[in-house]
Amino acid sequence: MTDTVSTPTEGQPAAPAPAPARTRPKQQQRKGQPRGKPGHPLLEKLFELYPQLFGAQFKPLKIGAFEDLMTRHPDAFKRDELKVAMGLHARSTPYLECVAAGLQRHDLDGQPVGPVAPEHVHHAIMEVFRRRQQRTKEDLRPRVVARLVSAIEASGIPAQEYATQMRTQDESANALVDEAVSQLAQRAAKREALSRAYQASGLSVEAFAEMYGMDPAEVARTLG
Repeated sequence: MTDTVSTPTEGQPAAPAPAPARTRPKQQQRKGQPRGKPGHPLLEKLFELYPQLFGAQFKPLKIGAFEDLMTRHPDAFKRDELKVAMGLHARSTPYLECVAAGLQRHDLDGQPVGPVAPEHVHHAIMEVFRRRQQRTKEDLRPRVVARLVSAIEASGIPAQEYATQMRTQDESANALVDEAVSQLAQRAAKREALSRAYQASGLSVEAFAEMYGMDPAEVARTLG
């Protein structure tokens, strides 16, 4: 189909061409633009100053990052406004996601300075789960239990002690932690049973795995 333009009758003035429709320009998203909805004008400024921390991929900030920002940029930020902006950033889902993932804390130069405390990781996992569960009918509990299992193992805290430390007034949240602890106990029991059977067999790992129809590499990892 081709566009045609009608010609005027002889002696009549040509009709003016229709004005082009006004279109609203699409907002261009910069590469590495901050994730999430803008909540405070200072968040955009923080992104411009530290894209490696406040950009498309967030990183957990070191404890004291607020004071470091005030010291480094005394004329750029007002204390109260920066406090509000940093609070919005720390409570945003993308930031909580990077904390829940157990990433290292970073200073303003983007250098890792140490791990996030286990209780902060735990809080982030539970809060991200709560927000996501509110937006879907899918049961996300198996996923959060799996994340809690990994968090407990990474924390280095004995499972029962972890459950005690992280217990809250929210019984549904406590039940998720208890389920993670139960899964870890079952894994430990299976490892212990496998180890005893292997020791009693007197076989090599390969022969033992073949006898039980198991993957030798998996048996080696479990025994290790």
